[in-house]
Amino acid sequence: MNEKASGSEREKRTLQIVLVLNAAIAIAFLVTGGLGDSSALIANGLDNLSDAAVYALSLVALSHGLKWKTRAATASGIMLLVFAAGVLFDVGRRYFEGSEPIGPTMMIMSAVAAVVNYACLKLLQRIQDPDVNLRAATTFSYNDFISNGGILIAGVLVWWLGTNWPDLLVGFATALIAIKGGIEILRDARQEAKQQRD
Repeated sequence: MNEKASGSEREKRTLQIVLVLNAAIAIAFLVTGGLGDSSALIANGLDNLSDAAVYALSLVALSHGLKWKTRAATASGIMLLVFAAGVLFDVGRRYFEGSEPIGPTMMIMSAVAAVVNYACLKLLQRIQDPDVNLRAATTFSYNDFISNGGILIAGVLVWWLGTNWPDLLVGFATALIAIKGGIEILRDARQEAKQQRD
């Protein structure tokens, strides 16, 4: 097996592992977010679910040409922006209707997710000369890891102060991080497409 084929197999295996981990953590986030009435947990669950969909797209793109990879990355960026809009809507709804997030649930779930997202980030960073999709995947894992820290702090504040604003603040911040990541991925994909045309 030549070096390029070996690298491609390693990328494929890495994306498969990261896909499964993100799907599992997304389900855990959504379940605990529903039970714990937490906007931040639900936001991160939707984020991880969109990440899993993107990794599935990236896996398909691996067996196709560069044009497919660029399209998959573009789809990734758009999905992140759509996810961000959904989270902003949920935060607004909870702000006006009220919510009672459970601090300890937020803290435990964020700690578990941080370990999983850190593992994903390390796996992706091992790949040498990543393509546009793998760079997008790395951006997702980094954003998720940062968000987990925010949920942990918010969980402590919710538990300590007995108020929902830290939860809403982290949900809002998660949406902003997603917007930033989506724009960066779309910019990277556009630059890649331009290089292909030149």
